[in-house]
Amino acid sequence: MFERFTAEARMAVVEAQIVARQSGSVEIGPAHLLAGLVKTGAPVLAELGVATDDIAAELARTRRRGGVSDADAEALTEFGIDVEQIVERVEQTHGEGALAGRLGPAKRGHIPFTAQSKKTLELSLKEAARLGDKHLGQEHILLALAQQRGTDDVLARRGADYLTLRRAVQQRKAG
Repeated sequence: MFERFTAEARMAVVEAQIVARQSGSVEIGPAHLLAGLVKTGAPVLAELGVATDDIAAELARTRRRGGVSDADAEALTEFGIDVEQIVERVEQTHGEGALAGRLGPAKRGHIPFTAQSKKTLELSLKEAARLGDKHLGQEHILLALAQQRGTDDVLARRGADYLTLRRAVQQRKAG
């Protein structure tokens, strides 16, 4: 599968593995793939005026909260649940990053992809085929992530939902 990836797309996957390893994750999830894209630049996002450091910060907050996204935290606030207060209390008792899942030093060696990440990469290939591309680039991974639960809302809240991204990718190809 990876033989069709551009150098930039491969680098994004490598960065995803680095992010997963540094955070102590035992698998590479879609959020790691998005973090990898953000670390390598993701030109389509820049063209849309999306601040990639905002995405990186949200992904870090979500990881610290044990997977609770900003959207989830906002929804819980409506029920009187202060997620940040809960995280702080847990960290007071169990240490910083306790909910992030880090269990000791970063894992060495191969880190597998989650089923959802594998689905994301398969969807990336389908996106490339739909666009008539023979290569798989960062833009195809981004289109796939815009369709995956968890990463879709991170992108959509910044004006980079699937349809907007698809139009931007098509305009890039045409221009």
